[in-house]
Parts: sequence; C-alpha cells; structure tokens
Amino acid sequence: MRDPVPTVTLPSGIMVPALGLGTWNMGENSATARDEIASLKTGLDLGMTLIDTAEMYADGGSEEIVGKAIEGRRDEVFLVSKVYPANASQGAVAACERSLKRLQTDRLDLYLLHWRGNYPLEETVEAFEDLKAAGKIEAWGVSNFDVVDMDELLSVPNGGNVAANQVLYNLSRRGIEYDLLPWCQERGIPIMAYSPIEQGRLLHHPELIRIAKIYQATPAQVALAFLLERDGVIPIPKSSNPQRIEENRDSVDIDITDEDWAVLDAAFPPPSRKKSLDML
Repeated sequence: MRDPVPTVTLPSGIMVPALGLGTWNMGENSATARDEIASLKTGLDLGMTLIDTAEMYADGGSEEIVGKAIEGRRDEVFLVSKVYPANASQGAVAACERSLKRLQTDRLDLYLLHWRGNYPLEETVEAFEDLKAAGKIEAWGVSNFDVVDMDELLSVPNGGNVAANQVLYNLSRRGIEYDLLPWCQERGIPIMAYSPIEQGRLLHHPELIRIAKIYQATPAQVALAFLLERDGVIPIPKSSNPQRIEENRDSVDIDITDEDWAVLDAAFPPPSRKKSLDML
C-alpha cells in the first residue's frame, strides 16, 4: 500500500497534491505524444492530480497534450498554465482564452506569469483579477520571482492575492532557502519546484546514488523526497515514461533519517548568503 500523496494548502484554503506532473518539452514530437498522454494519465491514476504546463512549451503543443490526457477527467485535475511576459497585462485575457482552447477546458485552476517582463505588475494583476471575475481562472500566481519581485507584487492593488510562485529548486539549486523560501512560507504562498531533479543531471551524483541504495530507492526518488520534506513546496517532475511516473509517486513513501539528511546537506550545501535566483 502506498502512502497517500501529501497536500499543500493554497492561500484560498484549497488543498492540492504536494507532488505534481510537469510537462516541459512535451508536445514537441508527434511520435512521442502517445507516451506523454499515457504518462500523465498514469500520474492522475496515482493521485498526482496537479498538472503544470505553459503556452511557451512547444508553442502550445504541451497544452494540447494535457488537454488530451485530462479528457473526461477535468474535475479530477488541478490545472496550472503560464502566460508569456510578452502576453501579460491585458493581453493575458486573450492568451488565457487560447490556452483554454488548447486544453479543451473552460477554466484554469491556477494561471501564472511565467517570468517578469516589461509590463507593470499592476496591469497584469488587474488582468488576472478580471479573469478570476469571469470564471476563467480560479487563482493566479507568478513564476521566477525573487524576494524583491514578490515585495513589489504585494505592494500593487490585489497583489496580495498571489497564490503560488514557481521557481527552479532542487538539491543542487538551494539558493531560495536563504530568503525566498522562508519569505513565502511565512506568508503561506506555496513554492512550485520546477526541474526537481535538474533535468536528470542530479542522478549521477555519487553521494545521492549511495544514499538511494540505502533506502532501496532511485536517486530521483531521494531528490524528490528532499523537496517533499519542505513545508509548502510542490515538486513537479516531468516524465514521458509511465514506469518513471510510478517511481516518482513512490518518493512519497521514503522516510530518510536525520543523519542521512545531514549527509546530503554536506554533499549539497544549503546557501550561506544571498544568491541570484536560478533559472533554466
């Protein structure tokens, strides 16, 4: 029996899975579409019902893959997509409609600004609030925002309605632990962790491999367990392999000792000073 997928509570009080499904690089090749759809469906079957996508991914192709994967199951899914900064401000309204059409749905559960662009934040927040009022989105958030960006966001009208911040975070990219992660935790704003295994590059680290063997786990599972230990953090690993999706799901069951966490801290040291926000 698997442990249930833990949850993270959004500022609205809605609880979402703490382990979701990423889709970066999906939708780029029709030859792999069937596997991509199957992997997302497997994740849904296993309780990983948060799916993250973006209009940028494969120029909308990823959203189309997601739309096919959730067909007939929309109400099971917490659906997240992201808007290009170039389509922000009032352009976000039309961009959202295009995303909804590709996703074959009438609403998003969470709509994120993919990164900061040239539009004033208050204009984008206003557009997001308009989309909420129209029932097109349930909540909105941001991506790739550092503390200074979040402070500015909270200073604009309705900026305090931000529901999440999606950033690069994994064992080898721990910079946010110095300030951004505690800042968000204090305010109840979840962090969505993209590239939680550093696009596979983490998996060859000898110390991570050694620790994984102790727990009869894979290095990816330990890397995900590291993030699942953090309050308010939602890793969103991507895989087009249903078996790998099952392995990711089983990271929930790993219970690592304090001694082994200390070993991982030595191998992947937490930050001792402020660092620029990492991005891929």
